[in-house]
Amino acid sequence: MTSSAEDHDPFVAAVKPLVDAMGGEMMPPGDAGADDVVLAWEGQDVVAVRLPQLADSLDHILLALERKRGKPLSELDRKAKQEVVRILEARGAFAVRHGVETVAGALGVSRFTVYNYLNRST
Repeated sequence: MTSSAEDHDPFVAAVKPLVDAMGGEMMPPGDAGADDVVLAWEGQDVVAVRLPQLADSLDHILLALERKRGKPLSELDRKAKQEVVRILEARGAFAVRHGVETVAGALGVSRFTVYNYLNRST
């Protein structure tokens, strides 16, 4: 969101971490498109949120997992990679088209290995 008086709004400040975690984009309500979500507070439109496409969300989640672990996911040991796959499964990552391929690439393993990790988590 561009710098404006809305940047200092406490409601905007409160929802910004959530929007950032989702990989969304905040904008003035007047700039909202048909697919954007306009958030209102006390009867006033305060901010609009553009949600990311599912594939973009998966990339965002993978980057967040890397930041949390402090190194590329491909450098994790097998047990940690299995944990990442369980987290991603719980977040719906494998419902995204090419989700398995995307995750396999990030983990530095084959699709077959990701499927094995998924089968072990059930």
